[in-house]
Amino acid sequence: MQFSSTLESDEHVYYHPIPDPGTGPRNERSNKVLHDDELEGTSSRRKSHINKYAFAGAVLASTNSILLGYDIGVMSGAVLYIQDDLKITSTQVEILVGCLNVCSLIGSLAAGRTSDYIGRRYTIVLAAATFLIGAILMGLAPSFITLMAGRVVAGIGVGYSLMIAPVYAAELSPAMTRGFLSSLPEVFINVGILLGYIFNYALSGLPENINWRIMLGLAAFPAIFVALGVIVMPESPCWLVMKGRFGDAKQVLIKTSESAEEAELRLSEMINAAKEMGNGAGSSNWQGQGAWKELFCSPSPPIRRILIAAIGINFFMQASGNDAVVYYSPQVFRQAGIESRQILVGVTIIMGIAKTLVALVSALFLDHFGRRPLLLLGSTGMAVSLAALGLGSKFLELSDSKPVWAIALCVVAVCADVSFFSVGLGPITWVYSSEIFPNRLRAQGSSLAVSVNRLVSGIVAMTFLSISEVISFGGMFFVLSGIMVAATVFIYVFLPETKGKSLEDIGLLFQDKPTQNNQKHIVS
Repeated sequence: MQFSSTLESDEHVYYHPIPDPGTGPRNERSNKVLHDDELEGTSSRRKSHINKYAFAGAVLASTNSILLGYDIGVMSGAVLYIQDDLKITSTQVEILVGCLNVCSLIGSLAAGRTSDYIGRRYTIVLAAATFLIGAILMGLAPSFITLMAGRVVAGIGVGYSLMIAPVYAAELSPAMTRGFLSSLPEVFINVGILLGYIFNYALSGLPENINWRIMLGLAAFPAIFVALGVIVMPESPCWLVMKGRFGDAKQVLIKTSESAEEAELRLSEMINAAKEMGNGAGSSNWQGQGAWKELFCSPSPPIRRILIAAIGINFFMQASGNDAVVYYSPQVFRQAGIESRQILVGVTIIMGIAKTLVALVSALFLDHFGRRPLLLLGSTGMAVSLAALGLGSKFLELSDSKPVWAIALCVVAVCADVSFFSVGLGPITWVYSSEIFPNRLRAQGSSLAVSVNRLVSGIVAMTFLSISEVISFGGMFFVLSGIMVAATVFIYVFLPETKGKSLEDIGLLFQDKPTQNNQKHIVS
């Protein structure tokens, strides 16, 4: 599965546009006639088929996401023992939990330019290696300072992995399965969360000065697996085309496409897109130069709309408070009246199972139903679930007794909240923000969007307990419910449907301002 790195000097050997038999609507980049099955997206056979080669590459890349998920899950339980063992305050707990997300901002910002320079595969290796160092530091930490240092290093690795995994999967995937394959990072995040919960429960009986160190140190094993797995992964065909390596790109596309014709079409679209971009795109001199200038200094109206969509969906993903709810779910359940630590961790396992299963189901149906319907369903469901959680929490706060129905309402509402997150914002944020940027801007544009994601996640995680102490858990959940109402409106207004579109054609959706008439065409 490895490919030669020979630079092809004659691109025309590999660029054979498909003949145009007949007339009809044409792909604006390749000038190829689009037949009815292509206009609708695909034939029924292509709808049901997942290319094994693309699937294997996306799975290996997404395995990196287990690292973040495992940290989220394991810290929710480990922090109970860390606080007792190291005698740290609630403020230090917030800093400890949230610093990984804030520091992942560094990795996500750097990942765009790094992946344009050294390629997607080696950026995945860099992410795994960085997290490995952080996991070792955390597992061996003798003090709070060393533990914080490990969290900082691990956070940088998380930032790299969160940006590169969905971008790599999106660039490797055929259009009709891109939603499923690009959402695998979220599925693996949830698998990691569930593994974190399970190890919390399994290791909770050990002495508190040992159990949390083992919990955190175990994260080193997925990092080693990812670093070894990347040996058999192909490079992104989009990156190869941008570097002028058309022969290598064609070999990858042949393996990841349904037919030689589809591979030719995908290659011709990528080459045409690279030629239109300039700034060295399509040659070995290209290193992602000029992307930040175009994104920040002089974005065209379509690029501005893409930025609003990508940054907005990443903002609302984390402003929903999902990470904080998962991190602090034991404290939430304890407030609801569940006292036993083992029962607390056991309840979080149930939540993790629900979250993982729903994320997998959402990923499987994403290319069938499309991005917008699932996003709208997920954000609406989260708004209702958080409102119900707020009502249950408020009742328990004001009641001297702890009625079973109120405790059950809180547990069900938390499970519903994280499940609706896994239906919409969880998996689709990674898919959407990795597919809407044009090829030359994809890595660095995605890194900007993921940086916003990480910054908001860190702020929410580091302030959740403090704000909840002032306005109560119930009040906090009501605030988050209001944020999800705003997210639903944002999704409806600003995010066109991208299902079934090639990466090169998605940009056309943002060419014109979405009016009432053309919005129907965009989302059909």
